[in-house]
Amino acid sequence: MKTKLLVVAGPTASGKTALAVALAKKYNGEVISADSMQIYKDMKIATAKPSEEEKLGIKHHLMDFLEPDASYSVGQYVLDAKKAIDDITGRGKVPIVCGGTGLYIDSLVNGIDFAENSSDIKLRNELNELADEKGTNYLLTMLSEFDPDSAQRLSVEKNRKRIIRAIEFYKTTGATITQQNIESRKKGSDYDALYFGLTAKDRQYIYDRINLRVDLMVKEGLLDEAQRVLSSDLSETSSKAIGYKQLKPYFDGEQSLDECIERLKTETRHYAKRQLTWFRRNEDINWINIDEYITTQQQLDYASGIILKRGFYG
Repeated sequence: MKTKLLVVAGPTASGKTALAVALAKKYNGEVISADSMQIYKDMKIATAKPSEEEKLGIKHHLMDFLEPDASYSVGQYVLDAKKAIDDITGRGKVPIVCGGTGLYIDSLVNGIDFAENSSDIKLRNELNELADEKGTNYLLTMLSEFDPDSAQRLSVEKNRKRIIRAIEFYKTTGATITQQNIESRKKGSDYDALYFGLTAKDRQYIYDRINLRVDLMVKEGLLDEAQRVLSSDLSETSSKAIGYKQLKPYFDGEQSLDECIERLKTETRHYAKRQLTWFRRNEDINWINIDEYITTQQQLDYASGIILKRGFYG
């Protein structure tokens, strides 16, 4: 029998944590974070890491456990998330996966198997140097020669790290990530997932929430946190966090604070758009419009109705 999972997904600033915590309260659950930046210690404000008050006593897994100079892969996430799910279900509780990193969620739920021999640090460094010299598009062209499907998919977001990973995977295993994903899906998943996605009929509603969140982050001490994080050693993964590098021109005296904050808001909105594009491909998601179901209680009632209708528990 497959393990039942609740999944709460969606763009940044949509209220995922609040809904996941409410579901955990109602169904005796615990939350497993699916956020590629909330895994890091000391990166609290920029990553919108929930406070203890916001957690309402609900245990959260895979959050705040790595130093910022540590690298972390989707393969590692899948292994760690599986352990957390086994731990939660072993204690008779309901696992609730919550986050905005679509690759983490899809890889976990769909049972993507990452080959243990698929890493080559030397090759990865060489590819990074090649990208510095010739640009991301050069790597996309290289990838398209043996994995056109991945190249086409990654051309939308031009995620350098994922492009390099796809090339590295092929060079070390002889198989493409596309082939690996297909084979993994044939094996089937260990999980029966019921998805909820937070969105809005009017996308500007989410963008306005993002703008307000950034203003609140600044009031809560984002500048101090950004200075501290930028002055420390960061891994290839943690250095991608939105909220720090956008403020660097201010610290360097190159731009005004207002200009940097506006840039931060713009890049966060662009990130939210990419998240929505990713999740929209998943036909299994039950979408909840947060400009229609405005309060967490309204969202919980809507989600609970679907859970009841599906007979997901009981």
